[in-house]
Amino acid sequence: SSPCPAKPVLWLSYNLQHTRAVARAVDSCSTKAMKVVIALALPAAALKPVPVTMSAQQGRRNFVIGGAAAAAAAATKANAYSLPDLPYAYDALEPSIDAATMKFHHDKHHATYVAGINGKLDEKDQPPIADLMKIAKDKGYNNAGGGVYNHDMFWQAMAPKGKGGTPSAALSAAIDKSFGSMDKMKEEWEALAAPASTFGSGWVWLYVKGKDLKLGNTPNQDNPLMKGANIEGIPILGIDVWEHAYYLKYQNRRPEYVKAFWDVVNWNQVSKWYDDALAGKAPQF
Repeated sequence: SSPCPAKPVLWLSYNLQHTRAVARAVDSCSTKAMKVVIALALPAAALKPVPVTMSAQQGRRNFVIGGAAAAAAAATKANAYSLPDLPYAYDALEPSIDAATMKFHHDKHHATYVAGINGKLDEKDQPPIADLMKIAKDKGYNNAGGGVYNHDMFWQAMAPKGKGGTPSAALSAAIDKSFGSMDKMKEEWEALAAPASTFGSGWVWLYVKGKDLKLGNTPNQDNPLMKGANIEGIPILGIDVWEHAYYLKYQNRRPEYVKAFWDVVNWNQVSKWYDDALAGKAPQF
């Protein structure tokens, strides 16, 4: 028989019968194999065995860590929260938001929030993410859970420049009624988003309370849907002013990022969310 290899090999194989991918870390010196089942929506041709060489210690450690992260990101169980695909390419929002920031923000930061909330909840107890927001502060889910909801909304609230349309007649009338004009609303928004008003990390929101349109800000990953948040209502537009949302391009120039955001607002989507909010329905993801 051949001697045992010094390093195990990680293989990815595709099980056609059960439509699932099985990752196996196999140490040929042992009769045991570790595996994690990851649900994938990929054709069989897309999955070819790929050997990855690593030390035995690295293999065992990386298998456990990597498998857990992949499971969280892919939402292996029906009720687990998942990382959504961006509705556009990483570079689609340039020059307002650069591709490197979008990739890092979505693939790393958003994915971390997904893994975090999945780790806090038993999968059988995971309600729709919008419903979870109502109890998030009471249960201590406001950072991990809020990070999922806020980013789910953030990506859809933007569109490539020239593709987002304009506010609907109803939303335009509400903006004029509440703030005087679109320009005045933008001025108030930008003042709220400035470091002096939203110090450190947080979000600025356009939200509906009752039938009224309002502006407000929240710290960290709080949002207006959360009972006990400093502002409460139904959000229809939000901007992430955590440094990870803009620092690669703008460094300490947050106001420039906030102004550039207006060029990529998806007013078509925001207008639909406004109509839903008037009927008491929050954006669902």
